[in-house]
Amino acid sequence: MYEQFFGLRERPFDLVPNSRFLYLTGRQREALSNLRYGLTTPRGLTLLIGEAGTGKTTLVQAVLDEIEGQTVECVLLSNPTLSRAEFYEFLAAAFELPIAAATSKAQFLFELRRHLLAKRECGVFSGLVLDEAQSLPYELLEEVRLLSNIETPTEKLLNVVLAGQPELADRLNETNLRQLKQRISLRCELSTFTFQETGAYIAGRLRIAGGEPAKIFTREAVLAIHDASQGVPRTINVICDNALIGGFAAQEHPITRALVEDICRDFDLYRSAARAEEPTQNAERPVAAEPAQAEEEPEGAAAMFGTHGRRRRFSFFG
Repeated sequence: MYEQFFGLRERPFDLVPNSRFLYLTGRQREALSNLRYGLTTPRGLTLLIGEAGTGKTTLVQAVLDEIEGQTVECVLLSNPTLSRAEFYEFLAAAFELPIAAATSKAQFLFELRRHLLAKRECGVFSGLVLDEAQSLPYELLEEVRLLSNIETPTEKLLNVVLAGQPELADRLNETNLRQLKQRISLRCELSTFTFQETGAYIAGRLRIAGGEPAKIFTREAVLAIHDASQGVPRTINVICDNALIGGFAAQEHPITRALVEDICRDFDLYRSAARAEEPTQNAERPVAAEPAQAEEEPEGAAAMFGTHGRRRRFSFFG
């Protein structure tokens, strides 16, 4: 739709976990390493925590793409709101166990252990990744704990990754889940982006899609995107994609702060940002229902995107 107008080969801000567009901050890089380690060595349980939209699924997909074809078999369950019977039916099919394993828990456990032992004898690690794990019913969290107990005297046979929102961490602090929490051997947490990271994230996606960031967004537009999104990657994608659509419709580039602010008002994002900041009551940066007209630009922003209506222009990353 807007790709040709902005000089892009593809849409850079689609809401899919495309690992080609992966952007790694220090926290994301640490989490990626933990996930990779947790699935390629016999570590047992790994916990990945992050607010909604911070890139957990993209990070998981990146690791799965990386280890595909290596000595790892991994099953991904992205919708864990299942009954116990459905959970075992899914696992039996995903691990390609005999049909009888889907109809009997005893038969399932027998076949799964035999399968995992056979894989390890061939030098293959087995893993189970549960995305959106904060939605797991209590009975399935207990089943996950029991599955993580499948082991030999020297190592775990099934690595499990629980990826979920902060509510998952809260649930693990409950008394009846203490045994599951005690079995977590690796833990990592994602955070939202700073302004500099937001700029690098947007610019990186534009470059991968074949565009020149300084010709597509002004620095002031990027600042407005960061303010409204609070540094949440998924929200950044929504704003940027709609800004590109709006810029194409208006035949306007680079995209200005005014256009971004219109998009953010349409999505009611300023009210959401104000609610998110209320508990901290940050005195240095007041929470405004509408964006400020003259805001101090964070240091280093000039090196990211072009200016609009200023005497100086800067190229992206020199």
